[in-house]
Amino acid sequence: MFEGFTLDRVDVGEVTLRVRHGGSGPPLLLLHGHPRTHTTWHRVAPLLAEKFTVVCPDTRGYGESSKPPTDTDHTPYSKRVMAADCVALMRHLGHDSFFVAGHDRGAYVATRLALDHPSVVRGTAILDAVPIGDALARCDARFAQEWWHWFFFAQPDKPERAINADPDAWYNVGTKNTPERLGEENFADFHRAIHDPATVAAMLEDYRAGLGVDRAHDDADRAAGRRITCPVLVLWSSDDDMEELYGDVLAVWRPWAADLRGHAIKSGHHVAEENPGDLAAALSEFFG
Repeated sequence: MFEGFTLDRVDVGEVTLRVRHGGSGPPLLLLHGHPRTHTTWHRVAPLLAEKFTVVCPDTRGYGESSKPPTDTDHTPYSKRVMAADCVALMRHLGHDSFFVAGHDRGAYVATRLALDHPSVVRGTAILDAVPIGDALARCDARFAQEWWHWFFFAQPDKPERAINADPDAWYNVGTKNTPERLGEENFADFHRAIHDPATVAAMLEDYRAGLGVDRAHDDADRAAGRRITCPVLVLWSSDDDMEELYGDVLAVWRPWAADLRGHAIKSGHHVAEENPGDLAAALSEFFG
């Protein structure tokens, strides 16, 4: 897994991030979603490393990266703070500007990177997400039925107790998540993470921040008319629920980006594991 890549732990100030990096060419940061770690990219990163210097971190709270204490507003797990971690990481690795692609929760970090650091981000790919503020503003019964975990995860204490009582059952180990589907080493990394109560608590903090401080940041940007100035590619999995929830996914993003393109890609939700070839081709064409 990640043959030819270097595994490091990088102190970015408040936290230390576990990161793999390799390849050559323009720098490309890949940000995973929940409940994965950076190893979710193990089938995509080597393909992209033929043209790019690929950087795959565990974002704060996830995998083997630091899990700092939270506060009443969950600010330490806001996407603004996670984005600042990423800028510091890339600078440490010698990259003052870079491309970024983010999936699921990582897509919110990528969005915040593009909004907060426009001079740094050269292009952004968003996978299986719309802005948090839009998702919540458009919330209806269908969203609540399909994405109820957003609101359960935001509750104090109870989600930790439910997940830690049986992490394998909660995260579909043996059904949707198996060594055969994820790859043995990626599965082992994912499995280790979901069995760590500290990681579970930190992942939940990501969601708690989402309903509060992250939404506030999105709403403030919308009110101020702020937009992403770099080119944006939005990809969504054909067998997931993005089109069912939002219809025209690009229409949701259009107020946020001047240079916007995108399309569906044949896959279930975890596209980096299920269709790495088509995903790598789409990212390579966009960023190349």
